[in-house]
Amino acid sequence: MDTGTIGSVVGITVICYLAATAVRATALDRKWIPVICGGLGGILGIVGYFTMEVYPAGDVLSAIAVGIVSGLAATGGHQVYKQVISSKTAGQKGGGEG
Repeated sequence: MDTGTIGSVVGITVICYLAATAVRATALDRKWIPVICGGLGGILGIVGYFTMEVYPAGDVLSAIAVGIVSGLAATGGHQVYKQVISSKTAGQKGGGEG
């Protein structure tokens, strides 16, 4: 993957992360966030395939798959961040260990 290819995948991930953040601000059940990110990523994958010069897919089906994985990476990235923050705050509370 060259830099142009990585940029297109990161762009999809950032857009899906923003969509997930918007969904978290609504009353919609959070269980739908991965589905929304994956679906939006698939749509953006198709858009990227037809509009970008450098895209990491050779056909439409691969473009959809790349988009879905990029969209789901937004959800995974948020979960990693959330787990790291919660483990740090749990360590700072200091229990009666030792």
